[in-house]
Amino acid sequence: MVGLVLVSHSAKIAEGLKDLTSEIAPKHNGIIEAGGMEDGSIGTDAIRISEAIRLANDGDGVVVLADLGSGLMSSETAIELLDDAGINVVLADAPLVEGTIAAAVSAMCGSDIEAVVKAAEDCRGVSKIQG
Repeated sequence: MVGLVLVSHSAKIAEGLKDLTSEIAPKHNGIIEAGGMEDGSIGTDAIRISEAIRLANDGDGVVVLADLGSGLMSSETAIELLDDAGINVVLADAPLVEGTIAAAVSAMCGSDIEAVVKAAEDCRGVSKIQG
């Protein structure tokens, strides 16, 4: 199953999103949070993200979803650190919450990495309020 790595500047946000996603996609076991710094402070760390990618990988690839600017930059660096690891990793251009939920459901249904990324990215620009 395609793994997911949740990158947030806040460990609490990443942990909460993992909890929410686990309720909606309970059969997905490869969701790893990479929020905050090792000491618990706010921030992102490429090394922690690369370790999370390794943990999330079961051979079907890993989709990384990140919150803000430096979270994206740290994720890109983490992916570069894994160039020789042979892991298919894609950084999704998607909203963190909605994209994570869509990606997890898609992965849980057996979709390949391209379809999981598409599910996440299809959440961009979706209106939440109909009116």
